[in-house]
Amino acid sequence: MHADLSLIALGANLPSPAGPPRETLEAALAALAARGVPAVARSAWYRTPAFPPGAGPDFVNAAAALDAAMTPAELLAALHEVERELGRDRRRRWAPRACDLDLIGRGALVLPDRAAAAAWMGLDPALQDRRAPAGLVLPHPRLHERGFVLRPLADVAPDWVHPVLGRSVREMLAALPPGALDGIAPLAEDDAG
Repeated sequence: MHADLSLIALGANLPSPAGPPRETLEAALAALAARGVPAVARSAWYRTPAFPPGAGPDFVNAAAALDAAMTPAELLAALHEVERELGRDRRRRWAPRACDLDLIGRGALVLPDRAAAAAWMGLDPALQDRRAPAGLVLPHPRLHERGFVLRPLADVAPDWVHPVLGRSVREMLAALPPGALDGIAPLAEDDAG
């Protein structure tokens, strides 16, 4: 993977000013391209159960590889700006949302450092909904646990290697526990989500 390519996860389970979830996420990719951050690859669209289970309507999820000639912090700011434009409310973690754009990884980059990234990856599950890092952590600390991220990511970057775990997306996907992919299915072409 080219060093400037950044991997993002996209998700929505509420309508936005741009329309239903899938149309919202397509609008998000268009807004990023208009900011000079084009997607060079995008996964299929997937319908996935809300996380945590029972937290709201099903999501539409995808992953994309972006050609981002900017720092990860600048890209994260652009992702947050697009989320706000499309109606994202960040007052509560893991709530239903109109647009969620997560920076998953960028080549072999680890931020802020290996020890901090590993600490966030190992955070007790009971604390994950109450604690959030003050700054950017790359790769995303939960990506290796989430089928709704790994399944679409395998469409665009199956051979990308997690720089802390040393495993490819394909390997992380295969290592998910039984049931982790239950309910995740490609959307039909005419399904707006």
